[in-house]
Amino acid sequence: MPKKFQILVVDDEESITFLLKTELEELGGYDVDVALNGTEAINLLQSKIYDIVLLDIKMPRVSGIDVLRFINEHAPTTQVIMLTNIVDYKTAIETMKLGAYDFVSKPYDTDQLLATMSRALDRRQLVIDKKVMYNELNRITGSSGIIGESPAFKNVIENVRKVAASEAFVLIQGPSGTGKELVAHLLHNESPHKDRPFVAVNCASIPDQLLESELFGHEKGSFTNAYSAKQGLVEVADGGTLFLDEVGDISQPTQAKLLRFLETGEFRRVGGTASMHVSVRVVSATNKDLQKQVQEGKFREDLLYRLNVVSIQIPPLRERKEDIPLLIAHFVKRKSKSKTKTVSPEALALLMQYDWPGNVRELEHVIEGSSILSQGEVIEPRDLWINPALAQQVPSHAAALSNNGTPPLVSLEEIEKIHIQRVLEHHNWNRVKTAEILGITTKTLYLKIKRYKLQVPPPGNNA
Repeated sequence: MPKKFQILVVDDEESITFLLKTELEELGGYDVDVALNGTEAINLLQSKIYDIVLLDIKMPRVSGIDVLRFINEHAPTTQVIMLTNIVDYKTAIETMKLGAYDFVSKPYDTDQLLATMSRALDRRQLVIDKKVMYNELNRITGSSGIIGESPAFKNVIENVRKVAASEAFVLIQGPSGTGKELVAHLLHNESPHKDRPFVAVNCASIPDQLLESELFGHEKGSFTNAYSAKQGLVEVADGGTLFLDEVGDISQPTQAKLLRFLETGEFRRVGGTASMHVSVRVVSATNKDLQKQVQEGKFREDLLYRLNVVSIQIPPLRERKEDIPLLIAHFVKRKSKSKTKTVSPEALALLMQYDWPGNVRELEHVIEGSSILSQGEVIEPRDLWINPALAQQVPSHAAALSNNGTPPLVSLEEIEKIHIQRVLEHHNWNRVKTAEILGITTKTLYLKIKRYKLQVPPPGNNA
């Protein structure tokens, strides 16, 4: 069942609030609360997240402008539509400068009001999408896709689609690099909430003292540098999916607060006193053995049971080697800057033999590096030297790229340096042709030659 939009009507005229509540709820798709003064409105805003507030400007004691300022500070994704008399037009325009989305005159036209509300909801979604994108800079992009035809992987996808339609919490388990976040995205995209936010939180990358604030938000002045109130990611994810990646790395104090939230949907911002409520579907992932963590006293048993309503186990790449050619073709196509390269049968045989302890992520990085290093249109065994374990399987005459014939473990900058020098040498140090092949400007190439201190041949041998 689609989630209804939460609306708050604030007006000191009881007849207005009654009519708006009745009309909107009869239309369906809206849950409507009412407040007859500014104080009552602020109390409601502290306990519930609203999509839209229909707000009267002139009210005794606490005015509509005061409520608007409170909303901007404490609930910045909530859209405010001001209700105004014709004589208040000038004031209404001023409220838009203070952050209101739009204004509608009283007596209001129902069609006009609904059209304005529809636009406001679209704007709120854009604001949320921006927040989601900001908090998912490290997320695997949708272009990666779910790739796999092996029986083991098909079974995973089948189970994901079975459980996606439910509201059950899901725990995704598997080694690092197997694609747990992609599976979480699939769960969301196959669910009834696919049009609502998907918010990912990497619990291992956020310092413990900040994780609670990231999840539940904080109030102004709650700690040093908390210069304004901030919405937590659980609020951003309201109605959608909250993905807790590396959930096994959460500290025990935060585990207790997370458990309370999972049980009730209620939380408090750091430094706040008011309880708020959201409705989110929680999907978590870990590469750790949480049962062992429980036995060692590092993870709460009750939290594990709450997260692990449904468990999905992703197999390591060594158990689904049939998928390696498909993954290679995908990564080669995505990583090749110009014409798509191919992988020689000899290189493919080596890639199929390897056990891939780093799983799909390791394969992706190997293909990316090999695409950079390969001189021609075909990736050969000698181009796999950036992975020491793979390079040991390559004949020494093919892998010898260092003085002693042992492939070194180097940084991406060193790989770039080697590649630029090889392309320069191939084109007899013609910078114009080299820059064209590399897909950069001649000025950028010149700067990289200087940066890497490449030995330029005497004048006359290069362009």
